Amino acid sequence: MQRNLSQGNLLKNITMFSLPYFLSYFLQTLYGLADLFIAGQFNGADVISAVSIGSQIMHMLTVMIVGLAMGSTVMIGRFVGAEDENGISRAVGNTVTLFLGVAAVLTVVPLMLVQPMIRIMSTPAEAVPGASAYLTICFAGIPFIVAYNILSSIFRGMGDSQSPMTFIAVACFVNIILDVVFMGPLKMGAAGAAWGTVLAQACSVGFALVSIIKKKLIKISRADLKPARPVMRQILGIGTPIACQDGFIQISFLIITVIANRRGVDISAAVGIVEKTISFLFLVPSTMLSTVSTIASQSIGAGNPVRAREALKYGIGIAVSIGVFFAILFQFISAPFFTMFTSDEVVRELAVQYMRTYVLDCIVAGVHFPFSGFFSAAGVSILSFVHNVCSVLLIRIPGAYLATVMFPATLYAMGLAAPAGSLLSAVLCMIFYRWLRKQGKV
Repeated sequence: MQRNLSQGNLLKNITMFSLPYFLSYFLQTLYGLADLFIAGQFNGADVISAVSIGSQIMHMLTVMIVGLAMGSTVMIGRFVGAEDENGISRAVGNTVTLFLGVAAVLTVVPLMLVQPMIRIMSTPAEAVPGASAYLTICFAGIPFIVAYNILSSIFRGMGDSQSPMTFIAVACFVNIILDVVFMGPLKMGAAGAAWGTVLAQACSVGFALVSIIKKKLIKISRADLKPARPVMRQILGIGTPIACQDGFIQISFLIITVIANRRGVDISAAVGIVEKTISFLFLVPSTMLSTVSTIASQSIGAGNPVRAREALKYGIGIAVSIGVFFAILFQFISAPFFTMFTSDEVVRELAVQYMRTYVLDCIVAGVHFPFSGFFSAAGVSILSFVHNVCSVLLIRIPGAYLATVMFPATLYAMGLAAPAGSLLSAVLCMIFYRWLRKQGKV
């Protein structure tokens, strides 16, 4: 499964690595879209809102896990680029040890905070029972979510993006079937969506472990599982700022959701539907972030920073181009598109308003996402944390709040807060990059 991406045609490597990665993200995002789509076919705004709120909280935890795991991806990638087999085994073993502890903490602590989270989110009264059930079930299944994402990070660090795609394809297929059964004939509502997600992840992890054992894809010894301070320090040094950054971004989304929830269940449902749709459109910049991070880390490990910089340029070019396409497309198809998620005309019209301005974020995010991947590969992921925190605190949250106060009858203005925040991130990224180049660090 190991593939050295620091050699060969760069554009070909980007394409061959990013396509399976994109499909993995597509299938993973289909989880949330399937939950909302199926919930909307069998239930009203209360269940849609409950699933939306619950899945947003779960998404926050998931992206923080993925962010922390980025440290492992980068470390493994550097060892692959340097062709250091012992280093690869050590990094994999320490990753397994580290995330066993992470899974234990993230299973116990959130279960004790379900009701406080629901109150903090200003969940509409009609959606409280469903959101509570959704979160309780999903928190209990966190070990499976951690296991899937860690296995994926290990494979991607080794240059293999196809295996994670296969694992998530299994999960997505199972999830859709279970969603239909649980929310349809069994009428389990939001709890049915949660059970479908957890059981599907469990199936995915089981399939992955069987493949690894049967094909002997990963080889580690007991000694590799013993925590090695230098390896742990580097994994955490790269992964922690990314996890904090991603968590902070998701908290900002939750705060914006709280602002929407306080305006009633219709706006809550509309914002939830759009957030899920946007997460789907962000597959391309997210894919480019991970692709640039993996190829740049292997290139730096091989002593070739020029190739790492070229990977960044390709990543930005691809992400921005496709972002422009989506931004234009959804100016025309938003109304019929959201008909798939709800038959409620009020919710649909609000969703269209929010989407037509929010979708502009796809363009600007195409700049700062690849930069974040590059900074991680260069071992300065703290820069990604800085530009995202500035974006959230200075623009996204204040902008969403002011839009709500100044334009209470529409969601057009509220949708502009995200692309405005991303614009600040993009400017800061370019400033950081120029500084790093002058310092000779990349």
